[in-house]
Amino acid sequence: MRLYALGINHQTAPVALRERVAFAGDALDAALAQLRALPPVREVALLSTCNRTELYAVCDDDGSTLAHWLATHPGDDAALAGGSLQAYLYRHRDADAVRHLFRVATGLDSLVLGEPQILGQVKQAWASARAAGTLGSDLDRVFQHAFVTAKRARSETRIGNSPVSVASLAVRLAQESFARPADSAVLLIGAGETIELAARHLAQANVKRLLIANRTYAHAQELAARHGGIALPLDELDRHLFLADIVLSATASRTPVIGRAQVAAALTARKHRPMLLMDLAVPRDIAPDVAELRDVFLYTVDDLERTLDDNRRGRREAAADADAIIDLQVTRFGESLAARGRLAPVKRLRAHGEAVRGEALARARQQLAAGQSPDAVLELLAHTLTNRLLHLPTTALREAALRGDDALADSLDALLPPEPESRTPDAADPAP
Repeated sequence: MRLYALGINHQTAPVALRERVAFAGDALDAALAQLRALPPVREVALLSTCNRTELYAVCDDDGSTLAHWLATHPGDDAALAGGSLQAYLYRHRDADAVRHLFRVATGLDSLVLGEPQILGQVKQAWASARAAGTLGSDLDRVFQHAFVTAKRARSETRIGNSPVSVASLAVRLAQESFARPADSAVLLIGAGETIELAARHLAQANVKRLLIANRTYAHAQELAARHGGIALPLDELDRHLFLADIVLSATASRTPVIGRAQVAAALTARKHRPMLLMDLAVPRDIAPDVAELRDVFLYTVDDLERTLDDNRRGRREAAADADAIIDLQVTRFGESLAARGRLAPVKRLRAHGEAVRGEALARARQQLAAGQSPDAVLELLAHTLTNRLLHLPTTALREAALRGDDALADSLDALLPPEPESRTPDAADPAP
């Protein structure tokens, strides 16, 4: 198996580049189909979050086909910058690819060290690949071992203690700003996990007023009901944006849901009272030129980097312990692959036996249906099975003996039960 892991993340590429290769929904399914259609690719999974886009694949080439596909996706616009994206790509092969996936699933490669959401996102990438038919036995085995490793690392170290998410960091940033949630109206845009977490943290911070807008109004209503908010249809955003002192957005839209003109109009209606906008989506939900407006403070996921020092220092020791577990699990995974390779002849032998059994049984059933004697059919079945199952090994043993090669016979002898010992009758034995 030749395994590759390659992609870009928050450490290697800015959000402007990451959003060009972000995949969700139908785009993810189409991307998996395209990747699997590439001649060298035998298995593939695609992990796409706000902080990373990564390909995990079993390939017959050196991984260059995958790198070229990602660098030139989704079309001409990205192709113009394909060369620059190549410079941001990291690539791992075989054991290093396994270690990378294990660290990602554990949260050791996250923007927020040890954050718990990434494991669910890795599981979703695995499930999507399985549903799309691009996940084979080799890649499935790697992902399953990654899930086990992440669970062990999080349960046996302090890496999962006091979990911090991007949503909680955004709320903390708001609490330290001019627009504290307890004194502000907060508008959440979206209804996914990040928005759910943000709503929970805002409720704990005693937010003054909570508005939730989503393209699917029913989802906004459900979220608002759980957290004491007011639901809004996304297409009415222009009418309500001026009410928000804080806007936190995280949708799966491919294009911005808030533009400069909308924010400018909201500021006019607010008589230029400042607005804090936090864009936690990739691709970005808020047009970058919004930051040029006076009285607007716009933050993206990359801007949260500066708030993470305390989190990183507190978890550094736990991360070292988790890395030790990962190294051990990578070694064990490699050993299991090696053992699987050594057991390949056993699998072939069992497959041969199953094939012989199936053919002999089918023939016996035909003979019984034809009215032949059951005893005769059973006798022939046993004779056929014995002869056909022993034919290959006895032929190999005979040829080895003719060559003077005793190794095969010695190996077989170790597998056979010991011969019964012959006993010489003594005087205590009864007479025949």
